[in-house]
Amino acid sequence: MTSSSKAAIVLLAAALALAAPALAALKPGTQAPEFSAPAYLAGEPFTFELAQALEAGPVVVYFFPAAHTPGCNLEAALFSQAIDKFKAHHATVIGVTAGNTDALADFSKETEHCGGKFPVAADEGAAIAARYDAVLERKPELSSRTSYVIAPDGRIVHAYSDLNPNRHVAETLAAVEALATPSQDRDPPSP
Repeated sequence: MTSSSKAAIVLLAAALALAAPALAALKPGTQAPEFSAPAYLAGEPFTFELAQALEAGPVVVYFFPAAHTPGCNLEAALFSQAIDKFKAHHATVIGVTAGNTDALADFSKETEHCGGKFPVAADEGAAIAARYDAVLERKPELSSRTSYVIAPDGRIVHAYSDLNPNRHVAETLAAVEALATPSQDRDPPSP
């Protein structure tokens, strides 16, 4: 095997490893770690508190590496486009990041990103992300791209990790919709 063939195999293996979803460490059924964080909605600052948000219904907490980066911009835009579907199920969406936190006020209101439709929170030093086991392995000071759906009782009901931002909305929306469907509608009756 030539050195260029070996290099191509190594590059292919690295690409496949990055394309494969990582597994979130916090599993469904786990109690979600409580947190509050400085946040912005449509450019306006406030303190986001998970406990308060859970009083209104399920909460989607999606961690992303950094504001104003291509994948994070796309993910925010996708959540923004789908926000009415989440709200129809009384779900709150919050983006949380440790990267470019000084730019979150603008990121929260820019129409090509959050569009003022959901808040984003600053996670200085990735402390919240660490409690959710949602940090980048090679850069633990940054959040990974990991999304959680938390039921109103504080239990994690769905976790999804993938650096590719394209499936996070579909994954979390399906979990929110499943929460809204009574279990007797999903399970066949017992004999």
